[in-house]
Amino acid sequence: MKEIKNLIIALSLSLIVFSCSDDNTDDNMNTGTTISGFKFIGEQIIPDGTLFEGEVIGGLSSIDYNNGTYYIISDAPNAPIRFYTATLDFNETKFNSVNISSQVELLNKQGASFDDKQVDPEAIRFDPISGNIIWTSEGFANDQVDPFVREANVRGKFIKEYTLPTIFKATTATETGIRNNGVFEGLSLSLDGKGYWVAMELPLKQDGEEPVFGSDTNSKVRIAYIDRATGKFGRQFTYDLGQVKRDGGFTVNGLVEVLEYDTDKFLILERSFASGQDDGGNDVFIYGVDASNATDVSSLETLDNTVISSSKKLLFDFNDIRTQLSSVPGGTAKVVDNLEGITFGPNLANGNKSLVLVADNNFSAFGAQLNQFIVLEVLP
Repeated sequence: MKEIKNLIIALSLSLIVFSCSDDNTDDNMNTGTTISGFKFIGEQIIPDGTLFEGEVIGGLSSIDYNNGTYYIISDAPNAPIRFYTATLDFNETKFNSVNISSQVELLNKQGASFDDKQVDPEAIRFDPISGNIIWTSEGFANDQVDPFVREANVRGKFIKEYTLPTIFKATTATETGIRNNGVFEGLSLSLDGKGYWVAMELPLKQDGEEPVFGSDTNSKVRIAYIDRATGKFGRQFTYDLGQVKRDGGFTVNGLVEVLEYDTDKFLILERSFASGQDDGGNDVFIYGVDASNATDVSSLETLDNTVISSSKKLLFDFNDIRTQLSSVPGGTAKVVDNLEGITFGPNLANGNKSLVLVADNNFSAFGAQLNQFIVLEVLP
């Protein structure tokens, strides 16, 4: 009887392990994954001005997925600094709905609400190992407010902050340091589960120029690894930004999200913007990036001409689906809005992974924009 009992226990444990493993494969990519491109499934819009628990839904800057739940951070500059949880209903042929299910305030180290203009939330990931939230703030370089990478529990309570290298801190220097609104825009869990990748939106001043319209520039941005055990930054590699795609009164092109899907292989969302355009002025691209041969620049305060950047390959141009997207209220031009967040979603019925994107509408502060959600099928 004892032998039978032990066999039953062993079989039960095996079933539990198998079940957990199957759940994880639904949420995460696996070593050996290949991505050749993407297929458009659909779009959903949360109408401008929609309220949830008394706050306007907007500024949706980053999205992550785990076990049926989406985590979406808002870059509202004033309290409550918050993220939402949501469910999305889609399959391989149709995107049906977005439903916000909760709003969670992210608190400061003292457990209180943040003061105004102290944080600029840009990226969020749910860490299935700790069950906590990892999130970033760009800070306000012009006001000497440092960016950060922090960990909070799912109720928004501060857990810890990761050690920031000096080169990523705000400075009064004019020729070196971070650029305002150009810091920790992208965040990814590492594939091995041992840390995180955090990505700059724009080059450090000493590392290169901001991209411009009409000509190539030396515009290398840093992507850095953070060790979860030590809390310290480690390896860094660079990614070359392309040109601004259109002329306009105000222009910018930056890295807005990063997602590791295989060892040293990433999806990077790159967004170019030019003001004064009827269609919103955004040109957005997904690149496949290989950093396996890239130089580790963590010891370099200033990049030099010996640095080898990661390689990049265009996988998706959102202009190719622009005609299938929405217009802003009162407008006629189809809009690829300010897409800033990407996450792998669940597997589709055909076995392929889904990719979900969200746009930051800036609370329509600069003109009508969209709380735009887009779902793509990942093609192997």
